[in-house]
Amino acid sequence: MKVIDADMAILGRLASEVARELMKGERVVIVNAEKAIISGNPDDIYEKYKQRVDRADLANPRKGPKFPRRPDMLVKRTIKGMLPKTSRGKQMLRNLKVYMMVPKEYEGKSEKMDINIPKKGDYITIEELSTRLGWTPHNRR
Repeated sequence: MKVIDADMAILGRLASEVARELMKGERVVIVNAEKAIISGNPDDIYEKYKQRVDRADLANPRKGPKFPRRPDMLVKRTIKGMLPKTSRGKQMLRNLKVYMMVPKEYEGKSEKMDINIPKKGDYITIEELSTRLGWTPHNRR
């Protein structure tokens, strides 16, 4: 089992690495999902995601498409998009766990990704994006 700390990890790079591990048959746990970042102009990123959420809200709520606002589900949805659209892909997704913060059983076991952090102001965190999309953290530790 691989435990990955998403703190300051670029979402696309994180998702592609995790998808690669899942395709190998590895179990993957991502912690601190809300601290992952998306590089680029924060306002442009927000508008792009806002269009997706609005389109999903207009659709039939029972059938979809459903687009998450919660940070951990946003990260999981991104990884899901990089997996095969088959029953094998669904099985791979079952080997993935995504958590906000760090659960007690994974404290001290996570590894950081080796990435380049963009310049200040050229990114938005998943938590900030989720908050702007309408997610409200109900119970924080």
